[in-house]
Amino acid sequence: MAAAGAEAMESTRYARWRASLRGATRDGTALRRHQRHGTAIGGDRGISTIEVVVLAPIMILFILVLVAFGQLVDGRGAVDGAARDAARAGSLQRDQGSAMDQARAAAEADLDGTCVSGTLQIHQLSGQFQPGTLYTVQVTCQIRGLASLGLDIRKTITSQGSAPLDPYRRAVS
Repeated sequence: MAAAGAEAMESTRYARWRASLRGATRDGTALRRHQRHGTAIGGDRGISTIEVVVLAPIMILFILVLVAFGQLVDGRGAVDGAARDAARAGSLQRDQGSAMDQARAAAEADLDGTCVSGTLQIHQLSGQFQPGTLYTVQVTCQIRGLASLGLDIRKTITSQGSAPLDPYRRAVS
């Protein structure tokens, strides 16, 4: 009999404790008021605001990293194309001096607006300028990582291009 009384007393304590957590009074009026208005009793109010405040900067940072990698890939493709075009333009010339001039002009035309001004460098890597050999140039350029967002993050990209010296090159004029 004493055990049944102890269980009842423990059950009453538990019910009071649960009611204090919910903010309900002994007769349950606070609980009914919350149920009628559809408001949360627990600590769920404002959770979505906290989620947005925490997750929004993380998502923005993730998008900025994607944009930076996209610009890096675009810059790499532009420098690769400029090296290819510079080698081809130089391989069509009759002498080494005009070949470098044409290679530089082709690379500058391809990389206009891609490179940071003054950072474009073009070097001839092939030693000979004889028919049947390859004319190889190296193009080096600094690109801006996030220049469109106002951040001055730069990356230097280097690429090589080769083209066979054309046996039917332009005549010296």
